[in-house]
Amino acid sequence: MTFSSFAVDVPPTPWTGRNDGDSPAHRRWWQSVPTTAAPAQDASLDAALPGPAALIGFRSDAGVARNLGRTGAATGPAAIRAALGSLAYHGTRSVTDAGDMVVIGDALEEGQTRLGAAVTAMLDDGHLTVVLGGGHETAFASYLGVAGTAAVANGARLGVLNLDAHFDLRDAPAPSSGTPFLQMARAEAAAGRELNYAVVGISEPNNTGALFDTADDLDVKYLLDEDCSAERTEAFVASFLETVDIVYLTIDLDVLPSAVAPGVSAPAAYGVPLPVITAVCRQVAASGKLFHFDVAELNPEFDIDNRTAKVAARLIDTLLR
Repeated sequence: MTFSSFAVDVPPTPWTGRNDGDSPAHRRWWQSVPTTAAPAQDASLDAALPGPAALIGFRSDAGVARNLGRTGAATGPAAIRAALGSLAYHGTRSVTDAGDMVVIGDALEEGQTRLGAAVTAMLDDGHLTVVLGGGHETAFASYLGVAGTAAVANGARLGVLNLDAHFDLRDAPAPSSGTPFLQMARAEAAAGRELNYAVVGISEPNNTGALFDTADDLDVKYLLDEDCSAERTEAFVASFLETVDIVYLTIDLDVLPSAVAPGVSAPAAYGVPLPVITAVCRQVAASGKLFHFDVAELNPEFDIDNRTAKVAARLIDTLLR
């Protein structure tokens, strides 16, 4: 696959980073991520290795602006790549950068549709796909991509696991970064399915009673941030994984404490500790059910010492081992 089945708005450019040498033992991410697609892996030759992955950025602020949040997440994909670039690469899978989709002005829905089509194409070609956000409106684009795949058409049980302080189930006149999971629920209902949606890290003071009512109506499974001990979170995620065949994992960086992730639209006063979030990522990856994931809400304009970008990069590194 050469990613010729879809067109990105901004083609990928070569990554840069610290150079300690060119041998495999010195490899860093910038030396490991080509900007042209590797062919799908031949399972007969590399059955012991994880399949190829593909990254695609979603430069979007439109959903956050509609949700009256702090804009700036459109520059998130570049900041994540920069933070990833100098990390040591210990993975064994091939990872390719496909470039970026860009939402111009308020053209959110059109951008989500285009990104969704690109994700579907890469997934159907055998890649584990990764979207670099962008505000959390990224989530509905990711859903469109996953829901359009042959795997879902053939009956695979899809589960959506959100690491987030917010339900993002707002019923609003226009889609935004606060609406994607209600949009998913309605789309699943239209397809004759029910959305299997679980959230780790819900902040009770930052979600209205109406949002909790909607979550209950949709049978959303959730764990409050104050209840996210390592043991309870592991059990919660394990129970969820038992109900699905494939997982779409979405990470809203505002799930983390503001001291760890200050560069987001809505910094958390409490948050879930980074070791717990990292453990969830490892647990989902180890399940063999991870199908697609995205990382959203990085806002470099409000970051401190690139702290949030570095956390995003670390989580992606963990998931792509």
